Amino acid sequence: MSYDWGMKRWILHVDMDAFFASVEQLDRPDLRGHPVVVGGLGPRGVVATASYEARAFGLHSAMPIAKARVLCPHAAFLPPRFGRYEELASAVRVILTSYSPLVEPLSLDEAFVDLTGTERLHGPTEAVAQHVQRRIRTEVNLPCSVGLAGNKLLAKLASEAAKPGGVHIVREEDVDGFLSPLSVGRLWGVGPRTANRLAERGVHTVGDLRQVDASLLHSWLGPALGVHLWGLARGLDDSPVVSAREAKSISQEVTYPEDLFREEQVVHELRRLATLVSSRLVSESLLGSTVRIKIRWSNFTTRTRQVKLPEPTDHPLLIADEAVALLDRGDLHVASGVRLLGVGVAGLVPATFRPEHLFTSSRLPEAFHGVRSRHGPQLLTLGFPDGERNKR
Repeated sequence: MSYDWGMKRWILHVDMDAFFASVEQLDRPDLRGHPVVVGGLGPRGVVATASYEARAFGLHSAMPIAKARVLCPHAAFLPPRFGRYEELASAVRVILTSYSPLVEPLSLDEAFVDLTGTERLHGPTEAVAQHVQRRIRTEVNLPCSVGLAGNKLLAKLASEAAKPGGVHIVREEDVDGFLSPLSVGRLWGVGPRTANRLAERGVHTVGDLRQVDASLLHSWLGPALGVHLWGLARGLDDSPVVSAREAKSISQEVTYPEDLFREEQVVHELRRLATLVSSRLVSESLLGSTVRIKIRWSNFTTRTRQVKLPEPTDHPLLIADEAVALLDRGDLHVASGVRLLGVGVAGLVPATFRPEHLFTSSRLPEAFHGVRSRHGPQLLTLGFPDGERNKR
C-alpha cells in the first residue's frame, strides 16, 4: 500500500453529535441542557442515543434502558422518530453536496466528503471544514464534529478527536503524533480479538504497532491483516469516497432500539425504507434492476433475499411491493424479534428513461420525491395495497 501526500488529497468526515437526542432537543426547547435518552422504552429496550448531558451520568448507546433509568432517572426518555431524523439528515447531505459530488453517507448521522481539487471553487480546504460546520449549525440548527485529513481513516479519527462540536485537522506533518497515542482498537479491522492478540505481545497503542516489523505482523496475524495494519499504523489509506452514483447498490437499513415482533410493523418499515431508497434513486438519476431485503433477528442471525426485476425502476410502489413479497416468500419469520431491517437496490443504470408500468404512473417517483423533499417525509408515505392492511 502506498500513498502520495503530494496529491494533496483532502477528505472531510462529518459526524452529527448525539444526533437523535440533539434533534429531540431542537424540537423541544424545554429539553435543551437536560439529559435526553432516545431508544426503546419497553423492558427489553436499549439506548439508541444519549445526549452529552446524559453521558455525564455514564449512559451510552446499546445500554439497557432499565440500567439507564437507574443511572439517570431524571432524564427524558423518548422513542425514536426516524422520519424526522431522515428529514434533517437529508438537509445535511444537501449542504455537503454543495461542496463536492463525492459524498458517501455512512449512516443518518455521518458522511465522508472528498474535497480534493475543490480549492478553486470553494477556497482553502481547511477554511471549508470550518464553513461546513458553521452552515450545519446555522441552517440545520444541529451540532456536529468535523475531521479533515488526507484520507478516510484519518478524517474519521479526526472527527472523533473533535467531539463534541469541534473541527480537527490532521496535516501531513501531524500524522505520526496524532496516531501514536491512540489505542490500536481505534484502527479499522482491529476488533477485540485482534486487540487482545496484540496486547499479549505488548502492543497497546498505534505507536507500539508502528515499531513492529512487517514480517513479524505477518507471522502474528497473517499476511492480509498484517499488511493492512502496517499501513494503517502509518496513516496510509487509499480507499475512495464512493458516492451513491458510483456505488454498485443503494440501500437503507435501520437497527431498532427495540425488537419488532409484529408482522405489520415489519411490513410498514420495509415500505418506509423502500421510499427512502426510491428517493435516493430519483435524486441520483438512477434506476435499479434488483431489489434486496436484509433482516437480522434478536439473536444476530442475518438473512438476505433478492429478486431480479423485469426492468429497472425507481418507483417507490414497485420497490416496496417487491420488498414485502421477499419477506413473504422467504423463511423470514418475525415472531422471534427483528433487530435490523434493510431494503436495497442493485444493478444500477442511469435513468435516461423510465419504463411505463401497466398499473402505476411512471411520473409518480419524481412527484412523490418532490413532495417529500419540500415538505418532509412525514407528510407523504406509502399506504397498503387494497386488502393488504386487513389481511395483515
